[in-house]
Amino acid sequence: LIRPLYTSVEIGKYKALKNNKYWIIYTSSKFKNAQEMAAYPNIKSHLDKYKDIITSDNKPYGLHRARKEKFFIGEKIISLRKCLQPSFAYVNFDCYVLQTFFVLKPTQINLKYLTGLLNSKLIAYWFREKGKIQGNHYQIDKEPLINLPLYKASELKEKIIGTLVDGIQDIKNADNYEVDIQKKILEKKLEMEIDIVVYKLYNLTYEEVKIIDPDFSLSEQEYLNFDVKD
Repeated sequence: LIRPLYTSVEIGKYKALKNNKYWIIYTSSKFKNAQEMAAYPNIKSHLDKYKDIITSDNKPYGLHRARKEKFFIGEKIISLRKCLQPSFAYVNFDCYVLQTFFVLKPTQINLKYLTGLLNSKLIAYWFREKGKIQGNHYQIDKEPLINLPLYKASELKEKIIGTLVDGIQDIKNADNYEVDIQKKILEKKLEMEIDIVVYKLYNLTYEEVKIIDPDFSLSEQEYLNFDVKD
């Protein structure tokens, strides 16, 4: 019943560190029946210490509104619900998270491609204009996600963005990431390449790109010459 629990320390924009610090006792509503815990005497003893302060609707031993476990297993995308910038991570290991995060497991689109798309400046602009904003924070939950105008790219274009996502996540997951300036420079370069590919997928003009990203560093000619054809 003990599962690895992850926080924003391990999961962030393009970041998915497998080594977790915390663990959760993952129990369903059936554990509202105290007899279900009989097979787990050590966990029962531990939870009994806190029975006076457990407020779950499924007490004494069931989690309050446990999410379906299938969302935490295998490949998925995990995002922070409230964030200063959209923060999506491709995760390919069992990863249990609290309601601070939203979990996506679509089956009809390449998850690494989708991770790059969701982290792009174009989609951030869409979230800002069409999604939910609370003060300076994005609120990314079900409604804005299902309303996103997703571009269904060709397999080759999915692979292009997926490869860039792999490169960024390798950098973000490296042990020395926080102190390696060169890796951070490369990370920014790869993120910019994803942004350009996404602009091209949506057929944005140079003028439209400059509205979304006033600091866009390419000249108009450089942007026009950037090629993502199949």
